[in-house]
Amino acid sequence: MTPRTSRQESLIDQQEIARPTFGVVVLTQGTRPAELQRGLESLRVQKGVQLDIVVVGNAWDPVGLPEGVATLALPHNVGIPAGRNAGVDHVNGEFLFFLDDDAWLIDDDFLLNCAQAFRRDPTIGMIQPRIEDPDSVDYPQRWIPRLRKGSRFKSSNVFSVVEMAVALRREVFDATLGWPAPFFYAHEGIELAWRVWGVGSRTVYLGHLRAGHPVIDPRRHADYFTKNARNRVWLARRNLPWPVSWGYVGSWTLVQLIRWRREPENLKPWFAGWFDGWTQQPWAPEEPRRKLSWSTVVRMGRAGRWPLI
Repeated sequence: MTPRTSRQESLIDQQEIARPTFGVVVLTQGTRPAELQRGLESLRVQKGVQLDIVVVGNAWDPVGLPEGVATLALPHNVGIPAGRNAGVDHVNGEFLFFLDDDAWLIDDDFLLNCAQAFRRDPTIGMIQPRIEDPDSVDYPQRWIPRLRKGSRFKSSNVFSVVEMAVALRREVFDATLGWPAPFFYAHEGIELAWRVWGVGSRTVYLGHLRAGHPVIDPRRHADYFTKNARNRVWLARRNLPWPVSWGYVGSWTLVQLIRWRREPENLKPWFAGWFDGWTQQPWAPEEPRRKLSWSTVVRMGRAGRWPLI
């Protein structure tokens, strides 16, 4: 073996310094072991990046995981946003990546491409890739987080994300104060996207990047309609200045009533959640109460989405 020269060692050190580092949080309840292993394997084969991975067990003690994957067992189910937040303190990295246990990375250079996008454009704070199910011919429009959906391959600014696979700059995530823990689930991706805009960065959808996820009806949860309505109201109360907050809830309520004329049986749980949104506390006990500034509202509007719809 030829000994390395000092120049070669210096180049290797520079390459290691330049190698992007990701703290990866994988959230699971332990009910999908095969899918979890698939997701972890798709992380293990990522090229050109250094990963620090933790699997957060929401009311589950993670076992049977690959070597080098850290675990965090939460004694009870704290919900999706709080579970993700819990994992962040257990990983290091310039960037963060959140992966649901039924999602996976299709391409082995996915995270490297995310890092390169962040480094090319310092205004980008959060990235949602194109989500697809290679085994299905269906492509849910909800996976494109835009009002005007257009082609799923088109990249753009966005003001919400589907949360199963998203990347952020670590400092941007810290500045946003993280996922909204009181939500438990539903619409946490809207608030985090708004908060990214609120700290001076952009949330973007990059259609040339892709992650895998099965096509599943989000209404499979028994309390889907209740949480959906409650958290929409909480979004406005937690983030929007008056009277924008009332305009957002009013326009969204009208849209839902029009949509659900053919499903009147769902209006009762939906209205129950809507009422809870106004009567229940949307902030955790020790959580700072910080709303978007008027300048952020204007900036979001100019970038493509006034937070009124």
